[in-house]
Parts: sequence; structure tokens; C-alpha cells
Amino acid sequence: MKNLFSTRSKESLLVIESGRTEKNYWADLWRYRELFVILAWRDLSVRYKQTIVGILWAIIRPFLTMVVFTVIFGRIAKLPSDGSAPYALMVFAAMLPWSLFSNALSESSISLISNANLISKVYFPRMIMPVATIVTAFVDFLISFVILIGMMIFYHFVPGWQLLLLPCFIIMALLASLGPGLWITALNVKYRDFRYVIPFVVQFGLYISPVGFSSKVVPEQWRLLYSLNPMVGVIDGFRWCILGGDSPIYGPGFLLGLAVIAFFLWLGVSRFRKMEKTFADII
Repeated sequence: MKNLFSTRSKESLLVIESGRTEKNYWADLWRYRELFVILAWRDLSVRYKQTIVGILWAIIRPFLTMVVFTVIFGRIAKLPSDGSAPYALMVFAAMLPWSLFSNALSESSISLISNANLISKVYFPRMIMPVATIVTAFVDFLISFVILIGMMIFYHFVPGWQLLLLPCFIIMALLASLGPGLWITALNVKYRDFRYVIPFVVQFGLYISPVGFSSKVVPEQWRLLYSLNPMVGVIDGFRWCILGGDSPIYGPGFLLGLAVIAFFLWLGVSRFRKMEKTFADII
């Protein structure tokens, strides 16, 4: 009887190990994958359930921006298109990755303060929250992609084999938003004013990125420096996939953009992980 009691006591023993959470953090991200699905589905339900406005907004916003840029840069400024591609199609091929990037960045940057009650009550890897918000941005992207298909049918434009590589550039756009998004959402917990800066940064980035114009209009001696903007390589990649050889990728700038994305992703993850321990105390 004594041995049986001892065996049961050992089986029910709870071991508390210092640093266990830190060592198992990335494994916990996988263990809490169901929470990721729940949070992502909740965000989608809030935006789309029993409303048509969310779907229409995902279509109307990039379409109207495309019309404005086509008129200003294509008709008034007379900037050239990429090869034989219609100017409107060239612009919308760039609006898709930019909308994906900007929506993902905006949503992820406020993800922690939007879920303050959940953070203060239960433990889970906090990184799940900003990553889950990206799903909504991706669904918006898929809805807007329908417009692109319609425009290609209207202009009788058939993409080439490069379209098969489009998922690679979709992932690039998401990673480009995730790095800064992780850092900014962590800063938002302590400094709430940061959330008011993001709309300005996104709007400013729209005009300095090659969305309304081709990156080929940038003078050759400045193209590498211009590629420090990571969305330049992403946008050029999208256009190359959709427009084919009419929109070639600037190799050195593309590699530089990849390096910038990797750097900000590392910086975002490291800053987020460093500040994560204090979220529940100060949120």
C-alpha cells in the first residue's frame, strides 16, 4: 500500500522548471495552433459576418486607388507603362501586394491592445495574435484578386508561366509586414501613441513605392538605393508574375529587398520576444 501511494504521488508531481517557457516557446506556438485558428476566424467573422460592407470595401478601395493613379500618372503625367501592358492593369498589379502589406501591417500593429483582456488573464505565446490578424488581410487580398482576373479578361491579357511563382511574392509581402508589425504592436503596449503613426506611415509609403508608376522610371543610379524600400522588390515581383516579360525584375535591388525584409523580420521577432514578458503587467 505504501509503495502504491508513493507511485501515485510521483505520477501527480508537478515539476516547475526555471526557463521552461522560454525553451519551449516555439513549440508552444504549434501547440496553441487551435487558438490561432480561433482568433483568425473571430477576426474574419467580425469583418464579414452578416455584412456586405466588408467585402465591398476590400474591392472598392484598391479599385478607386487604381483609377486615381491611372488618371494622375498615366493620363496627366504621361508616365510609361511596363511594355505593352495597359496602365490600369500595371497599377492594379501593384495595388494587390501593397494592400496586402498595408492591411497586414495595420492590423498586426494593434493586435495586442485590441486583445488586452485576453492577455491579462491567460498564458499563451503572444506572437499568435499579430500573426493571426494577417489572415484577414490575406482574405481581403483574395477578394481583390477577383478584380484583377476581371481586368485581365477585359484587356484580353493572358499571363505567362511566371504566374506560378506568385505565391512566393505573396509570402514576401506578408513577411515584410510581419517584421515591423511585431515590433510596433509591442511598442503599442507601452506607448499607445504609436497606433496613430501607422496610418501616416502607410499612406506615405504608398506614394514612395512604385504603385502608381513603374520602378523603371527611377534613374538607374538611384535604383539600388530605392530598393531599400522592401516593397519595391515585392511589387516588381508581382508585376513580373502577372505581366510577364514586360515587367522584368531588377536583380540587385530584389536581393537587397530580401535582405531588408529578413533584417526587419529578425528585428521584429527579437524586440517582440524581449518585451513580451511585460505585456500582462502594463497592458
